[in-house]
Amino acid sequence: MKNMIAYCGLDCEKCDAYLATINDDQALREKTAKLWAELNNAPILPEHINCEGCRVDGIKTVYCDSLCAIRQCALKKGVATCGDCHGADKCETVAMVIGNNAEARNNLNL
Repeated sequence: MKNMIAYCGLDCEKCDAYLATINDDQALREKTAKLWAELNNAPILPEHINCEGCRVDGIKTVYCDSLCAIRQCALKKGVATCGDCHGADKCETVAMVIGNNAEARNNLNL
C-alpha cells in the first residue's frame, strides 16, 4: 500500500489540501477553506489548508493532525491503516468513510 493512502483509506493525493500544498496553489487553498468552513461550520482559513499527507512526516491540517479520531486511533494501535486493524469492517470510528466511499474501502482491502 502506498504511503499516500490515509489511515481511513482515502487517497491523500486526491485531497484538495494536499494538492494545494504540493502545488503551492493559493486559489485552491482559498476555495478549499471556504468549502470546508461551510461544511464544518468552522472558521477555516486558507492558511489552514496545508497538508503533506496524514501518514507521512510533514505538515498537516489541524484536523488531520490532532482532531481526526481515525488517525488518532490508528496511531495509538500502531497500525499502518485501518485495514490492518482486526474488526475494521465493523468499526464505528471509520464506518462513515468506508461506508460512503468504495475506493477507501478497497484501499484498505476490506
